Amino acid sequence: MTTENKSLIQQLQQTSIPQRLVAMILIATAITGCSLVGQGLYIKAKAVLAQVLLERAWSRSLAGEDAAKAWPWADTWPVAKISLPRIKQNSIVLNNASGEAMAFGPGLVAGTPMPGRPGTSVISGHRDTHFEFLRNVRLGDTIEVKTRADKRITYKVDYMEVVDASASGIEPNAPGEKLALVTCWPFDDKNPGPLRYVVYASPDKITSRQTVIKPEQISFAR
Repeated sequence: MTTENKSLIQQLQQTSIPQRLVAMILIATAITGCSLVGQGLYIKAKAVLAQVLLERAWSRSLAGEDAAKAWPWADTWPVAKISLPRIKQNSIVLNNASGEAMAFGPGLVAGTPMPGRPGTSVISGHRDTHFEFLRNVRLGDTIEVKTRADKRITYKVDYMEVVDASASGIEPNAPGEKLALVTCWPFDDKNPGPLRYVVYASPDKITSRQTVIKPEQISFAR
């Protein structure tokens, strides 16, 4: 067993019993390299396990700890938590959206503001793990964001679109306090590509239309 896996197990000893049981199974899967179930399950297992540990780090952040790390060698830490009540999904948001960080959770894209500050906050996550649920988001859905400063912001989904990553049209310095959740597109594609699925939301004081649009009905923006 590697030093990193031992450290993960030590971290789990302080979690609740149900969490420990699930997470220990996930660690066992990771240690064996998922030889029986394949790489896909390993990726999902790591993502779920990471969120268990990040929840603990998030609690420490709310208690005042600066840059609370979920495990000793982590180079990222929680800065917010997003929740979507209708579809019963939530996720801890990390302080950056580097490839390494996004293996463990969605991240705040560099150069974009924290939620609740002027501009467009951009949070990016993988389509097959933490942001897989974006495929089920509808116009008018509520997105709740809680920051480390215990500030709570409620957004309503305005619209969704598919864009090219090199020309997304997302403006970090746009007026207002917008939110954009971004993941790869199409959802079921396993190959990397240039397209991104973007869910845009505005503070709840701005009324959103309640029309339901499914991802397959969205036109491509070029």
